[in-house]
Amino acid sequence: MSKSLVIVESPAKAKTIGKYLGRDFEVQASVGHIMDLPKNDIGVELKKRTFEPTLIVSPGKEKLVAQLKKAAAKADHIFLAPDPDREGEAIAAHLAIQLGTNAAQRKKIQRVTFNEITKKAVQEAFNHARDIDQDLVDAQQTRRVLDRLVGYQVSPLLWDKVRRGLSAGRVQTVAVRLIVEREREIGEFKPVEYWTLEAQLYPQGQQAKTFAAKFVGVDGEPARVANGMDKEGKAQFLAGALPDQKSMDAVVAALEKAKWTLASVQSKETQRRPLAPFITSQLQRDASTKLGFNVRRTMGVAQRLYEGVEVGAEGTVGLITYMRTDSPRCSPESIEAARGWIKSTLGPRYMPSAANSYKGKKDAQDAHEAIRPTDVNRTPESIARYLSDEQLKLYTLIWRRFVASQMTPAVFDVTTAKIAAVSAKDRKSYDFRASGSVMRFDGFLKLYEVSEEKKDDDEDAQKLPNLDGVSNLEKESLASKQSFTQPPPRYNEASLVKVLEERGVGRPSTYASIINTIQDREYVVKPGGSRGPFYPTEIGVVVCDLLVKNFPYIFDTAYTAKLELELDEVEDGKEKWTDLLKGFYGHFEEELKVAEKEMESIKAMEIKTGDKCDLCGSPLLLKWGKFGTFFACSAYNKKDKNSCTFTKENTAGKPDLNTQEGQEAEQNEEYCDNCGRVMVLRRGLFGPFMSCPGFNEDPPCKTIRKLSQKQQQKLNAPVPTGEDCPVCGKELVLRNGSYGEFVSCSGYPKCKYVKQNLIEGMKCPKCGEGDLAERKARRGNIFWGCTNYPKCDFTSNYKPVAKTCPKCKSPYLLEKTLKSGVFLFCPNSKPAAVEEAPPKKAAKKTATKKAAAVKAAPVRAALKEPCEYEKRIGDAPPPPTVETHGPVKEKEEELEPVS
Repeated sequence: MSKSLVIVESPAKAKTIGKYLGRDFEVQASVGHIMDLPKNDIGVELKKRTFEPTLIVSPGKEKLVAQLKKAAAKADHIFLAPDPDREGEAIAAHLAIQLGTNAAQRKKIQRVTFNEITKKAVQEAFNHARDIDQDLVDAQQTRRVLDRLVGYQVSPLLWDKVRRGLSAGRVQTVAVRLIVEREREIGEFKPVEYWTLEAQLYPQGQQAKTFAAKFVGVDGEPARVANGMDKEGKAQFLAGALPDQKSMDAVVAALEKAKWTLASVQSKETQRRPLAPFITSQLQRDASTKLGFNVRRTMGVAQRLYEGVEVGAEGTVGLITYMRTDSPRCSPESIEAARGWIKSTLGPRYMPSAANSYKGKKDAQDAHEAIRPTDVNRTPESIARYLSDEQLKLYTLIWRRFVASQMTPAVFDVTTAKIAAVSAKDRKSYDFRASGSVMRFDGFLKLYEVSEEKKDDDEDAQKLPNLDGVSNLEKESLASKQSFTQPPPRYNEASLVKVLEERGVGRPSTYASIINTIQDREYVVKPGGSRGPFYPTEIGVVVCDLLVKNFPYIFDTAYTAKLELELDEVEDGKEKWTDLLKGFYGHFEEELKVAEKEMESIKAMEIKTGDKCDLCGSPLLLKWGKFGTFFACSAYNKKDKNSCTFTKENTAGKPDLNTQEGQEAEQNEEYCDNCGRVMVLRRGLFGPFMSCPGFNEDPPCKTIRKLSQKQQQKLNAPVPTGEDCPVCGKELVLRNGSYGEFVSCSGYPKCKYVKQNLIEGMKCPKCGEGDLAERKARRGNIFWGCTNYPKCDFTSNYKPVAKTCPKCKSPYLLEKTLKSGVFLFCPNSKPAAVEEAPPKKAAKKTATKKAAAVKAAPVRAALKEPCEYEKRIGDAPPPPTVETHGPVKEKEEELEPVS
């Protein structure tokens, strides 16, 4: 029987698809990309301007590729089924390169795509297998080359001028620019004072029916306060406001004796239409505002729901459609299913006569359906017991939004009352207005609550009393309020995604990586959790300013958006990828040459300040260091050890995080990009790193992430022990090193004392001079070694004891702990080789001295009988419990963290 090989990019996806395809199909996972540009070279041909990339098998994927090749050689057909987007098409193309090594193999390869992982969708996809779409591959390859050109040619400039290890991203720099420019807007903002007036009124003789009315003007002229200019230079005004307290006091005084009448009442019916199903950016924003999920967590949980979750007897089922999309359209079958559920469950009133349809943005790619449940009858309540808490929350949000999109509008009765207060003092008519709304029919709001920014002066929030037949009103009270205009809010994840989408920067598949990258590079910080605002760091501001100043065209927001449109044209086959790159590289190369000559060196910065040194009184200089700007004494001389070394932090150059949000920032949890679970701290061969808790599950989630510089500093911060150093007298501190925790002098590097756990009263049995100290190996195991290492290489896996063996007279014994108890045993318990001199033989004249020495060395000829001495000296210690040792820690995997 013929066997077909199916390759997807995720083990979880492979498990779900394998269930639908049956025994004739073998499903394997590529675990993401298998080929990429080399890390140690730019990997793009520039001399002849062909821009041809040099692709290699990704480091660490060699065994996997060999395994896939072996499986492909046995298969009659090869189906490549990564995700249905540019990245997925590129993965399929790279697989085809590796597996299609000859014409016969290439004929067997086909591409399949599906928008949802259900039995019907998967089987339908295999009935319509196609060739790889080279236009999609070219679009992804072009983006990769663009990013490589910028990263590998601009980053060295930043290393030279600012700090080694910095990197420049084509799209990420624009995102940082938006955050930096917003921070400057806030810093330059000048608040405007304004006053508002609210009257509490009631119909004459009906004091129980009090309602609020806002002051709007005098004698038909609107009251307003100038509020500067907008971006287009047009004057802006604050409506229903007065400029100062003097003006407000005059109005209040005039209204002390006034006749209040109801001028008019208007009532109208308004409808609030349901929202379209989720596209990626809207899902990210709503998950942030409603669930408190950051973008990384949202996409990780959505990925898990898309790839499949175990749902009881059904087995592994894909619960939502593909989650990277910019189109609100849905399949006719899914719309009919939603309408059927609405009619049968909620009633005919909630189902419109015709299906609701939605249009996407003008520049949308429209490659996939909106994000929706794969089966509307699989309600959140029916599968809640199979989902984790975060999966259930996100699935409920997606399910409700989709079903609500096919429901009837909500209906409101909105009433607006105009009120005139004629002053007895100046005979002027002071105008007031009251508005209120009442929901008459909840419609789609029965399922989905719309997230809206609520304003303090929202008049429609109140319910007005029945004003039919009312002409005269009575005043209960007047309340004036002083306010000041507020600066524009800082971007948070939701608003940053919104502005990136509005400006055309990035695409649905890139928003999460943009936000992750600018935080991982520490160009911005985000205290306060997922809803917290972004603050640019000092290094972020410096890098952004240097790049925007020296590359004004490449890092322009409008040009970055234009490139996205051109990439869309490459995908549609309307533009050649090489033409796009030639146009880009022409501008880039020009700006790069100028930047290499003219970019300011921040490393060498020394700015004189008016401050004086706290120690010697010399002027302070503002300098640049590893962690940003700092103040240093101008009297410092590197060659003179006695010169003043005073320094202090430049707090003015760093974002003010001394707020409640800033304090909470230290406790923020990190989430797995793949599955959305909270990542855990592990220690590997190369130090601590963050890892997904599902690393050892089936299928595994092997997401790992390096610790940020700030996290490493916090983790490795010395902890005082209360003991004094026996060498210099300074305090001893507990530190974290490559081999775990250790205690050393706080005066390091001047004092290099390290406290060791020594065996008292015992010297090394090999050299007789050094002490025996407890040590920890890289893998965490404890052993004992001589303190004279490397001169003496004595080690023991068991603790040496200063007792003589009664049988063989060994000068020491070893202590080992087993389940059956604690034992002493002789170190000569294993057979030992006896050295015997070789027979005398004249060395050849041609032999070197070294060779002669080797021949003259003793050889092992016989084995000495082992010593069998062993003595039980006590019971084994009880196993650890929560009471004696605290909570049991999860066993740590010894993994190497990668970027």
